Amino acid sequence: MTAQRIYDTVADDFSRVNDLIIQRLASDVPLVEKIAQYIIESGGKRLRPLLVLLSSRALGYGADDHLKLAAVIEFLHTATLLHDDVVDTSDLRRGRSTANAKWGNAPSVLVGDFLYARAFEMMVELKSLAIMDVLSHATAVIAEGEVMQLMNVKNPDLTEEQYMKVIHNKTAMLFEAASHTGALLAGADEHREKALRDYGKHLGLAFQLVDDVLDYQGDAEAMGKNVGDDLAEGKTTLPLIYAMADGSDEDRQLIRQAIRKGGLDDLPAILKIVRESGAIEYTMAKAREQAELARACLDGLEESGHREALELLTEVAVARVN
Repeated sequence: MTAQRIYDTVADDFSRVNDLIIQRLASDVPLVEKIAQYIIESGGKRLRPLLVLLSSRALGYGADDHLKLAAVIEFLHTATLLHDDVVDTSDLRRGRSTANAKWGNAPSVLVGDFLYARAFEMMVELKSLAIMDVLSHATAVIAEGEVMQLMNVKNPDLTEEQYMKVIHNKTAMLFEAASHTGALLAGADEHREKALRDYGKHLGLAFQLVDDVLDYQGDAEAMGKNVGDDLAEGKTTLPLIYAMADGSDEDRQLIRQAIRKGGLDDLPAILKIVRESGAIEYTMAKAREQAELARACLDGLEESGHREALELLTEVAVARVN
């Protein structure tokens, strides 16, 4: 019920954003439109455009350009998903086949490029250099995050500090850009602009930390991907970093070996080590810390249904783990 209450707060705006997204996906090249619509309509929660709507409305924005900005954010996010799935050779996202699994790598990459280009076309239409500055910088940081993650595939020596840097760049950056540009669009003063920017950053970190917990505790039906996918891809996430630091030499060596070779041969043993080491609890504590930091950023905002929805979102972020 809590999650639905958040969306209900901007139900009309959200519906109009969805209509605009479909409208601006139009292309003279049928395959471009087909792949773009497939990934856009694949059942995502649209959290990032939601942040644009809630942030701008929480600051009293009353015009319509937040709809276009929300669509821009969704296009940027979808482009990164298309490229990510090719890089990760993923075949499942949100419970459905990935675009690259259905149409191949080359079309997926090129349609991702199309979505980036369409996003920047719409960004120009907003006629705000400040918003363009934030979003162009965010796009570069996200790409750097992807490269950082790629460089660290099958690297068991990744530190917690390095991990936090990767998830900030790769995931939290677009959350941050969404709430930040929503504030800019609303003409926020410097204090509130920073508050909304930091809110998005901390919220994004909380969501990613919980996602990394779910990779060792979730189920495929709920997650839209398989338990152990990160391990299979050789990704060193915080649950593994903690388990290696806390576990026995034997446990540490097993995890290091599993990360280096990828695959799922050692998944049952790794799951047992992670769950018994306290790694789940440690990572969730970090997620709750980030969620609370996000909530605290809202203290200077006036009371409203939109502010309440932003507060509830910090609870939803960490409530996905039983």
